[in-house]
Amino acid sequence: MEKTICLKTVSDVKKFVNIVSKCDYDIDLIKDRYVIDAKSIIGIFSLDLTQPIKMVVNSKDCSDLIDKLKDFLYE
Repeated sequence: MEKTICLKTVSDVKKFVNIVSKCDYDIDLIKDRYVIDAKSIIGIFSLDLTQPIKMVVNSKDCSDLIDKLKDFLYE
């Protein structure tokens, strides 16, 4: 599943990593040519956070995760 997210502050990044770290499946963030593990706070800070980021969830059943991340979804 692919969604677009926005992480605007350091606090947003911390909350996001705290949520996705509890998942058993892989989650990637993709920005331009970079693919970052969404569970890596250092990796996320290497991205340009002024722009929306594509999130790829490698699981068929992730509706609970999407509900938890609703504050970060970019519409």
